[in-house]
Amino acid sequence: MISLQRRQLVGHDILLARHGNHICSMRVDRGSGRVIALLDDGSVDSAPNLISPDLHLPETLRSVLREDRKFFGIVSAVTVVVGGLFFATCAGMAASMAGNPEMAELLLAYSYAY
Repeated sequence: MISLQRRQLVGHDILLARHGNHICSMRVDRGSGRVIALLDDGSVDSAPNLISPDLHLPETLRSVLREDRKFFGIVSAVTVVVGGLFFATCAGMAASMAGNPEMAELLLAYSYAY
C-alpha cells in the first residue's frame, strides 16, 4: 500500500546530531542526494540524504503523479472524448425530437404520471 506522506530527510537529522544549534540554514541538493548546512561560524557541512541506496522510501503524492503522468493524461483525454460524445448524442436526440408534436405530447403525459 502506498503511503502518501512527505519523506523525512535523513540528512537533516544527521546534521542536527552533528552541530545542534550551530546551524544557520539548511538546503536540500536533490541532484547529489545530500543536505547542506551553513553553520554559524561560516563553514559548510553536508550529509547524505539516504541511509542506504537500496532502501525503498514510501511514495509521495508528487512522485506518484510524476511517474503516472502519461496514464492520467490518457484517462483524462478519454473521459473528455466520451463526455463530448455523450453530450453530442443527447443534443442530437433533443434536436430530432423538437419538431415532433407527438413526442412533445408523450413527454408531457409522462411528466404528469408521477
